[in-house]
Amino acid sequence: MSLRPPGKYSHPSQETGFNVLEHEMLAEMAVSLGRAGQRAEEALALLRDHHGDEATRPKLLKAAARAVHAYFIQRELCGLRRHDDVIRDLAIPKEVLVRLGAM
Repeated sequence: MSLRPPGKYSHPSQETGFNVLEHEMLAEMAVSLGRAGQRAEEALALLRDHHGDEATRPKLLKAAARAVHAYFIQRELCGLRRHDDVIRDLAIPKEVLVRLGAM
């Protein structure tokens, strides 16, 4: 049996301190996930658009693998365990996935 305050004190839109904190935490998780996704997209775009000398390609590949790895970790912390859609949507190359141990 749970205890509830009398009807005139409990309003459905009334938020407790816990709910406010929970909403703030979820908002921070969403912002953090968005930033990690943006960094992964940017690193993958740099790798994809690279047409220069071959000496800089390994650095771009390493940066892309790190950014994608960080994005995957952030997704898992948010409870998103499957990355198949992200791999397809971001068109993550196999050479990046191999560095993550995903292939």
